[in-house]
Amino acid sequence: MTRYKLTLEYNGTTLIGWQENIQGPSVQSLVRDAVFKFCQQDVEVIAAGRTDAGVHALGMVCHFDIVGDSDAETVMRALNFYLIDSPVAVLDCEIVSDDFHARFSCTCRNYRYIILNRRAPVIMDKNMVWWIPRPLNVEKMQAAAAKLVGNHDWTSFRASECQAKSPIKTLDKADIEICDMAYGEKGEMQGQYIIMNFSARSFLHHQVRNMVGTLVEIGLGKPFDIDEVFAAKNRSAAGPTAPSSGLYFVSAEYANND
Repeated sequence: MTRYKLTLEYNGTTLIGWQENIQGPSVQSLVRDAVFKFCQQDVEVIAAGRTDAGVHALGMVCHFDIVGDSDAETVMRALNFYLIDSPVAVLDCEIVSDDFHARFSCTCRNYRYIILNRRAPVIMDKNMVWWIPRPLNVEKMQAAAAKLVGNHDWTSFRASECQAKSPIKTLDKADIEICDMAYGEKGEMQGQYIIMNFSARSFLHHQVRNMVGTLVEIGLGKPFDIDEVFAAKNRSAAGPTAPSSGLYFVSAEYANND
């Protein structure tokens, strides 16, 4: 038995998320089907995280076991061949030890959320960003984001259907960057991308999207105080859930560079 570690990129627009479900195509089912076509073995594909419908990935890590000793390059080429017409691609493939586990061995998960802040509607980035036509006060958003970092009770930021045993989590990073857009002969500003980066060992269901929704409300001038939101321990105290379209699973980190 050989264990393979994959790094995947996918566009989640037409997918129901990572988890396999009869409601539609998932990342898990597409990868599993590709493995079966390659080696006629039905495998369990386990990921570092379970993204929701519409969420994208730049570097999702997963693993599976197959009987045989195919080299990693052969497996990668075969899976990409069978995934060619899907919104999923294998960026990297490695043979790893049997004790490597994409989920339980993960020491840090990195997410990114992208907002397009401009008056004109989204064209080129449709389904890949959250379009907000009203101006956002990014400085206020950055100040609020800094208060999110640390160990907190995240009850106000977790989905009602979240199955985690505890709402206590530690957020290691919450950074917000601006990338201005300039077009036209005079280089006039047409808007900006607001890029939010979050890192933690683990996240609650919808935690990132609920953090982003709250930060956007603050950027729009709504009277949200992060300390008060934490203290309330009530989902209704925070902002709305941001759309899935702007969320990306960026990478998973492992000890010993597994």
